Amino acid sequence: MTPEELRLWGGRFLDWVAGYHERIEDFPVLSQVRPGEVAAGLPASPPTEPEGFDAVLDDLDRVIVPGLTHWQAPGFFAYFPSPATGPAILGDLLSSGLGVQGMLWASSPACTELETRVMDWLVELCGLPRRFASDSSGGGVIQDSASSSALCALVAARERALAAASGATLADLVVYTSEHAHSSICKGARIAGFGAERIRFVDSDAGYAMSPEALAEAVAADRAAGLVPCAVMATAGTTSSLAFDPVAHLAATARAEGMWIHVDGALAGAAAVCPEFRFVNRGLGAVDSYCFNPHKWLCTNLDCTAMWVADRKALTDALSVTPEYLSNPESDKGTVIDYRDWQVPLGRRFRSLKLWLVLRWYGAEGLQAHIRSGVAWAQQFAGWVRRHPDFSLAAAAPLNLVCFRHRAGDDANRRILAALNESGRFYLTHTVLDGRCTLRLSVGTVSTRAHHVEAAWEAITEAAARL
Repeated sequence: MTPEELRLWGGRFLDWVAGYHERIEDFPVLSQVRPGEVAAGLPASPPTEPEGFDAVLDDLDRVIVPGLTHWQAPGFFAYFPSPATGPAILGDLLSSGLGVQGMLWASSPACTELETRVMDWLVELCGLPRRFASDSSGGGVIQDSASSSALCALVAARERALAAASGATLADLVVYTSEHAHSSICKGARIAGFGAERIRFVDSDAGYAMSPEALAEAVAADRAAGLVPCAVMATAGTTSSLAFDPVAHLAATARAEGMWIHVDGALAGAAAVCPEFRFVNRGLGAVDSYCFNPHKWLCTNLDCTAMWVADRKALTDALSVTPEYLSNPESDKGTVIDYRDWQVPLGRRFRSLKLWLVLRWYGAEGLQAHIRSGVAWAQQFAGWVRRHPDFSLAAAAPLNLVCFRHRAGDDANRRILAALNESGRFYLTHTVLDGRCTLRLSVGTVSTRAHHVEAAWEAITEAAARL
């Protein structure tokens, strides 16, 4: 493809993407295809001869779009928001177009230094502890996901614990988390080599937050059994209910026991761009690592997770492997950051470009407006739930997630959910809290406005009236 052809087709494809966003409300939010239907619309074998991209654009409309669940639709209230905004899309285009490999400072200095600067911007923008800034012993890195962040934290915790506990083996180390923590914590612990019998699911309180007392009891029991407490994996805004673990209290136990403490800020961490929501940062001044996902609520598309550590040496010592072919003068002198040592893979994309463009396009004020609107509309929805005689809140709703249920029980809630999702106008998901089916409405899609939230509530009450 020549540069001229790239200009031509780049314009055509960008126009298609812009048109997709313009007509996003024309599609059913939840894909209506049956299993295998998309594959059946595609040839079984690859093309022998080159094909023109006119056919590709036709296939996008004919085959691909019907098989999409439209995460950018204003009626998308499922899981969590995942915003594909214009600045983020253009940032990904730049990243792909430049095609650099950011594994080392030497392999593209701008890739490394822009990432460091953008991560420092986020420390300031979100009011995070200064120990996470690059001019301290800590620093920030963009990971692909909170899952990878948890895995890296667990590997660092493992190596630190083994170095500190004379004679201990991996089989002696114990990881503590909550049953309400993201499933990636358990998966990461498995990958890092912790056996299933060494993962403790600490009891939660009535608000679905990890109990500090239960953690202390579990740690004491493991100490008495000759085991080595290694890591506490806490959450600031759980996936199911947006519960906040008491990080400061958990960190006190972790510090007393020599454990690493990691906090997954997932969706909720983005709220800290607004000073009034910085309760999401409570306790972070005492933790070893923290992450949240700009690709969930901060106008940045997948994949972009911001992770910080208080002691970057603890992380890089655990993850650094240096073959001769990566040796270079600046890395050997230790005067630069090599982000390959902050993650599991060697290769890394230029992810900071899209976050940089998002921060520059929206500015603090634009991002704050987005967060505040989502919170305001969710709070209005929660108020409607509270006042309705047949519905009740299933958990506290401090930000943009509302967990609620109909009083008629699990079957009724499942029927309401099915009616909403089959309508094509909305998509909600569910969870289980206290053993009961619970509906979740997550507000944060960039195209969502107040009238979409109101329409969802009207559809919910209409479905309930038909029970």
